[in-house]
Amino acid sequence: MILACPDCHGLCRVPDDRLDEAPRCGRCKGLLFQARPIELTESNFEAHALKSELPLVVDFWASWCGPCQSFAPVFTSVAAEFEPLFRFGKLNTESQQGLAARFGIRSIPTLMVIQGGKVIAQQAGALPKQAFTQWLKQFV
Repeated sequence: MILACPDCHGLCRVPDDRLDEAPRCGRCKGLLFQARPIELTESNFEAHALKSELPLVVDFWASWCGPCQSFAPVFTSVAAEFEPLFRFGKLNTESQQGLAARFGIRSIPTLMVIQGGKVIAQQAGALPKQAFTQWLKQFV
């Protein structure tokens, strides 16, 4: 499987059966799974959404959004539980307006599952942890 490193965003090849063995990046030697979401930006989005073979769960959010702030700990907790099945990323719609526009984000928080550069699922609004995990399980 091809994975994008959460630190240097370089691409790494990892055998599927070794994903749960704490693989490291060949370039920067950082852990490929850090049990936390990564910050997505224009500069690293393509590596994680288009080039990596791992499904990417994106939380489109903004700092002024109350529901976004209350959902953040849920998103982080679920990221720790579901890696290495998914990569989790947070995209600040204020600082990454081009990406937010590209995906037609009109309400936040908005959750998306992206695989191979295609949106395979989308959910508007914050979810309780149980509902979020249930929503994700359909894509495993």
